[in-house]
Amino acid sequence: MEHYVIATVAEQSSDFRRVLWTGKHTQLVIMTVPAGGEIGAEIHHVDQILTFVSGVGKAIIGGETRTVQQGDLVIVPAGVQHNFVNDGPNPLVLHTVYGPPEHADGAVHKTKEEGDALEEAGLDNPPA
Repeated sequence: MEHYVIATVAEQSSDFRRVLWTGKHTQLVIMTVPAGGEIGAEIHHVDQILTFVSGVGKAIIGGETRTVQQGDLVIVPAGVQHNFVNDGPNPLVLHTVYGPPEHADGAVHKTKEEGDALEEAGLDNPPA
């Protein structure tokens, strides 16, 4: 059995992205977006559910913008452009579930730049 006190695990990670668990149909990832940072506008071919643990920011999904903060949950359907921007003074911490998996099993990206480089190089692909 996998068991996490997810808010605590997410808060303790300073990594931009860390895959905690990968199953056949879903994947659990924690993320920390530094103050002034963003995830970056992107479109996935998978569904994504994000829950915010701490910090404040903006969710931009399909051209609509909303403020997000601790306790908020946001759904991003597959094929919809989205971005999450940290516009607060502290890290924006969240956990997200992808269905199906979006990243390599066990992936750890210390920074957004590292994650982007690995994706562009084809080294951050989900398991087949």
